[in-house]
Amino acid sequence: MSEREKILGRIREALKVSAPRPGSPGGQGGLPAHAPAETSASHAREWLPAVSANIEEQFALFAQNAADLKAEFQRLASRDELKAALVKISAAEKWSRIASHDGVLSNFASGSLGLPVLLTDKGYDVQAMEKCDAGITECDALIAQTGGVVVTSRNSGGRALTILPPHHVVVARRDQLVADLPAAFALLQKKYAPDYPSMISFITGPSRTGDIERILVLGAHGPKKLTIFCV
Repeated sequence: MSEREKILGRIREALKVSAPRPGSPGGQGGLPAHAPAETSASHAREWLPAVSANIEEQFALFAQNAADLKAEFQRLASRDELKAALVKISAAEKWSRIASHDGVLSNFASGSLGLPVLLTDKGYDVQAMEKCDAGITECDALIAQTGGVVVTSRNSGGRALTILPPHHVVVARRDQLVADLPAAFALLQKKYAPDYPSMISFITGPSRTGDIERILVLGAHGPKKLTIFCV
């Protein structure tokens, strides 16, 4: 028997054994394969950091985690404050063109700057997208536990909008904050199941890499800056 046949034989044997359901380490004391998603989510919390049920403490946790991830987070009291914050960033970074998508908050945000806007909803030129200084998107959720942002291809203008522009700006509503990862997955299931978007992304800070001499470099594979506004 050749080495190739031995390897394939071991793979065939391994495939006969069902893998444990996520949330049941090593299959020991875990969940049965038929356990509902709600049970799995609750079970996962046993291994995740606890999050307070108090909404103000959740916002404080999100702000702390986002800052640790090199993202900027601001809670704003009104759309007027959102407009002022966007104008300030645009002036400081000398934006000349932005990209966005059709949405209540995203339309307000992109329209408040008085700049040319590339919309991704009905097709766009990739080269034009790459020339945009910032991409402004809505999101599906903010996660207090991780300081991350959940975006999907249906609610955030497609894949490229959150990746190509060097500055990704997220505009979110206060009621989009969820406590933890299980709550985020439950929200996605309630909102989209069984027809899930083709892309679901959990964004945790700007793009980064530490592969070369363990030196952290931002913007290696995507936006160099991530700014999150919550209105």
